[in-house]
Amino acid sequence: MVTIKSKREIAYMEEACKIVALTYQTLEKEIRAGMTTFELDQMAEQTMRKLGAIPAEKGYNPGIKGVPPFPATTCISINDEVIHGVPSKRRIIKEGDIVSVDTVALKNGFHGDAARTFIIGNVPKETQRLVDVTKQAFFEGIKFAKPGNRIGDISHAIGEYVHSQGFSVVQEFQGHGIGRDMHEDPGIPNSGKAGRGIRLEPGMTLAIEPMVIQGKPNILELEDGWTIVTEDGSMAAHYENTILITEKEPKILTIV
Repeated sequence: MVTIKSKREIAYMEEACKIVALTYQTLEKEIRAGMTTFELDQMAEQTMRKLGAIPAEKGYNPGIKGVPPFPATTCISINDEVIHGVPSKRRIIKEGDIVSVDTVALKNGFHGDAARTFIIGNVPKETQRLVDVTKQAFFEGIKFAKPGNRIGDISHAIGEYVHSQGFSVVQEFQGHGIGRDMHEDPGIPNSGKAGRGIRLEPGMTLAIEPMVIQGKPNILELEDGWTIVTEDGSMAAHYENTILITEKEPKILTIV
């Protein structure tokens, strides 16, 4: 069921989303080669809690038999890891890595969700282009995030742009509605046919998140039950924001 948020609920959403944005500002300043993904995760949790939010990903239970609750505040995925990487005291960030971080804040009963891919030091031009294209794909998609358009219009714009740049989109995972629950209807694929899916209405809040692969779109799940990697070992990037559908242009809630 798709929920339309009231003005009060939108205000709560804005507060949670602002905390996510401020958390990323901290991570962008502090991330560096030589630190562990656990240290980066701790920074995110400390920032979030200091700002009065609960890290919603920590302890998240997917309800899948044999898969434990997620143990951290952030998903941290490096290089060929697409999404859901588990922070570790043993995983050291290195020069030339690209590091995708995905986190969700919960405050006043509402969630804010965003992801960023950080570049560590110097990387090949094609890797830089992957990160840039992934971010731009989000902005290509939200050009269609207006009342009267359909979810498929967003999906189509993302997929067409990514494919035009010679990259692949992940098919098995997608964006989603967000609000009182971290994952709400509707699902928002990163490719699809224009004119399909539900119509967009003011008051909808959506987490739109292109996940882009440098090579073929095939993915694998690691034994931890969480980490998703590219099958061919190629690089992957992730960019996400929570947005609000308004009467006119969409409002990005997770950028300050």
